[in-house]
Amino acid sequence: QVELVESGGALVQAGGSLRLSCVASRLEYVMGWFRQAPGKEREFMAADTKTGRISDYADSVKGRFTISRDNGKNAVYLQMNSLKPEDKAVYYCASKDTWGTVRDANTYADWGQGTQVTVSS
Repeated sequence: QVELVESGGALVQAGGSLRLSCVASRLEYVMGWFRQAPGKEREFMAADTKTGRISDYADSVKGRFTISRDNGKNAVYLQMNSLKPEDKAVYYCASKDTWGTVRDANTYADWGQGTQVTVSS
């Protein structure tokens, strides 16, 4: 089991930026970010592989969000720019050991506790 701890969530104005961090007991081959707004299903945001050669982004955040990792620190990050009020949600870090169905939350084995992001208009 991989332990994941997110941080960096905050209240920010629309158009602003945040960087979320996730520190892991170990980095799996695939690290992903999801979010969940009240009353909605958990939604895929971004994922990448250990080498960083493969990544995927949800259409809603492509060009605004960037996933990266620091293998030496066992950390993965989500840089979020041009934030919109609809980006408000709890953001979760997750891990799995294969790339297939990377957008499906049900395929991830381990999850963090989440960090709240609120965007004011």
